[in-house]
Amino acid sequence: MASGGSRLKPQRIPLNLEGIQQNQRMWLVKVPKYLSQQWSEASGSGEVGKLKIATNQGKSEISFTLNKELTDIRGTDGQPAPVHAPTEHQFLLQTDRGQVLTLLTEHAPDQFSLQGTVVTTNYKPVANHQYNIEYEKRKKETGKRVKADKDQVLTLLFAAFEKHQYYNIKDLVDITMQPVVYLKEILNEIGVRNVKGPHKNTWELKEEYRCYQRAAKRE
Repeated sequence: MASGGSRLKPQRIPLNLEGIQQNQRMWLVKVPKYLSQQWSEASGSGEVGKLKIATNQGKSEISFTLNKELTDIRGTDGQPAPVHAPTEHQFLLQTDRGQVLTLLTEHAPDQFSLQGTVVTTNYKPVANHQYNIEYEKRKKETGKRVKADKDQVLTLLFAAFEKHQYYNIKDLVDITMQPVVYLKEILNEIGVRNVKGPHKNTWELKEEYRCYQRAAKRE
């Protein structure tokens, strides 16, 4: 860090661009942290998953299915985590909002190739809407909350934590429609409950499952 209030000046490096393919459109994809870790552990020649592109009423629907061999998640201690990564993910397409983004590959110092322009996108675990319908039907028949398959609950939780970092237990019960005791059992595997501070009594994901980074601590 610069001292005495001095400011760092940006460096300008001349680039030798080769193989320009500006008409090639590409996706810039934001993925959860656990998924990027799974991809990084895959072999260079291995298959990380399958991409499915379909059209529904004139709109593109894009989904990604993670290779089942990559669903094992490791904790921060390097040991296998008690849960598996969701396999089904739905793309949420967004426009570039007037930004000009490009993808460059570096062959040697100061030598880059322009691979194409970027169409911004991100994706998240799929919330199983058919499951919600079936759940409501069973709930009406029994008159109480019904335990769902653990993987389905995990999918709903991961999708929820894509939107917000912190949740109280009541909101998570409403989102997953699960009994409190059963839900807490699952949350204890993938999350931590804050017992003090501004987010007291709320839940957040453990570090290895987050799709965000904690803000750097001020020195």
